[in-house]
Amino acid sequence: MTKTRRLFGTDGIRGTANQDPMTVEIAQKLGQAAGLRFIQGTHRHSVLLGKDTRLSGYMIECALVSGFLSAGMDVTLVGPMPTPAIAMLTRSLRADLGVMISASHNPYGDNGIKLFGPDGFKLSDEVEAEIEETMRSDLSGRLAAPDQIGRASRLNDAAGRYIESAKSSFPRGLRLDGLRIVIDCANGAAYRVAPTALWELGAEVIRIGCDPDGININEGCGSTRPEALCNAVTRHRADIGIALDGDADRVLIADEKGRLIDGDQILALIARSWVKQGRLAGRQIVATVMSNMGLERFLSEQGLDLIRTAVGDRYVVEKMRELGANLGGEQSGHMLLSDFATTGDGLVAALQVLAVLVEEGRPASEVCRMFTPYPQLLRNVRFAGRSPLLDPAIAEARRAAEARLGERGRLVLRESGTEPLIRVMVEAEDEQLVRQVVDDMCAAITAVQMMA
Repeated sequence: MTKTRRLFGTDGIRGTANQDPMTVEIAQKLGQAAGLRFIQGTHRHSVLLGKDTRLSGYMIECALVSGFLSAGMDVTLVGPMPTPAIAMLTRSLRADLGVMISASHNPYGDNGIKLFGPDGFKLSDEVEAEIEETMRSDLSGRLAAPDQIGRASRLNDAAGRYIESAKSSFPRGLRLDGLRIVIDCANGAAYRVAPTALWELGAEVIRIGCDPDGININEGCGSTRPEALCNAVTRHRADIGIALDGDADRVLIADEKGRLIDGDQILALIARSWVKQGRLAGRQIVATVMSNMGLERFLSEQGLDLIRTAVGDRYVVEKMRELGANLGGEQSGHMLLSDFATTGDGLVAALQVLAVLVEEGRPASEVCRMFTPYPQLLRNVRFAGRSPLLDPAIAEARRAAEARLGERGRLVLRESGTEPLIRVMVEAEDEQLVRQVVDDMCAAITAVQMMA
């Protein structure tokens, strides 16, 4: 019988803090079940536990720690650290499991839990389903005996270890001397490590979004609110701006004119650079259905293939591992560089962009704009209850929209994996057609909602 996932979504468990499923009870049960799943053998087992800067992180952290300890696992705490740092440190410390407490780009009232295996990769759907099944069972007879209960300790040099790991991805012999860089850490997990890494490489660093107070994460800053970055770049006459999200697995760039550069452009830039270095594996790049058709055309002109997956960095990683590719990403700013990291790493991706900037000695506005994107419009429609995508009326509206677009464009209609939203994305060479199709699809979804 196939096991099912009810708690886990496309990026771990996520929800409003102190409400189902992000409660103390569920977090503790998760710690127990995940601990039992990864205890294999007679050695002392350990889990690495990090978080972002949300106020609710303290609550979830304590609940998880008690769960893991009761399962017989030792816990190593690192405090606020980027998601890619947790993946890296899990492997480096030979831990049996890694855990990141974060809701990524969501507002502070949400929180989430992401799990990494000992190899530093996110757990598969199958393993997550096994953990859920264990959570639903009676664990009273399976927990640790009194003399086998785990111990908790803190790793004080975690930040330094991650900074050195990130810097090692930057080419030896290059420095950032003379570059003025604005870094926006979204008041999130990278607020200490990202500015420090850039400074150690020689940059003049201007920090924004680096003063977390527990409730200002992603608030008017970071990669989901890049206006603050763009304004800061022009105000400080910086050479480039870097915006991370709350857990620093995403990155967007602003050029010296304060114009935004999205994940598709970053992916194209790194792909071209790695081709020149002979570094790109298999002459193929993995992206999602959301990536612009302009990227696909650009890569084709370079003799490279674009392989598309469902939305979600975990699906990009899975396809990369299947194909042996070492570069992938999402338009939203998830950059997967498997030579350096097992998950999205905004700082490492930014360092690849900065390396090209230094090597070519040209402004970011010239270096980072690799192609002209097709007109593309993304709009979200919030819903309650049953997904509108299951309604026959939406299927009919979709068929009509795709017929209007023909081979001139694309329609992507999907349910968010983290919020009750239907995401409507349309792109085509005709901008007016794009707006019309998006308007019609959103109207159809709203009409179905009103009738529900």
